[in-house]
Amino acid sequence: MPTAPGSRENPPVTLLESRFDQDDLPKLRMLVEQYAGHQGLTEPRRGEFIVALDAVAVNAVAHAGGGGKLILQRSNGHLDCHIHGAGPGFSADVIPGRVPALDGDQGGRGLWLADLLTDGLGISTGPGGFMVTLTVRLPR
Repeated sequence: MPTAPGSRENPPVTLLESRFDQDDLPKLRMLVEQYAGHQGLTEPRRGEFIVALDAVAVNAVAHAGGGGKLILQRSNGHLDCHIHGAGPGFSADVIPGRVPALDGDQGGRGLWLADLLTDGLGISTGPGGFMVTLTVRLPR
């Protein structure tokens, strides 16, 4: 995301780095909520951020070999939550911005929801898996 005129880029500060599986999801949500609160993210945005990260983390558990890795960082007035997984990535029908089909197929709803609840959603894929980045602006 671009920075405001006159502001300077600062390197990201890692707040939390954790591998996770299905059993770790409640603790992961709690930890990220605590870190986000300490960084000044207030309700209801903090709750929305947690719902978004949960949707993506659940996808990582379901589609990336049972788990993933989360890195939470603060950078230039934002919180960035990077979720890495070893899965194959995403097909064109689950690209953010597209409304998922309402024909009973559940595909794409987690990413769609995460996109709606955050200020930015990025997806990258490669031979080692995928990374989904959720970004939310911190209040000034």
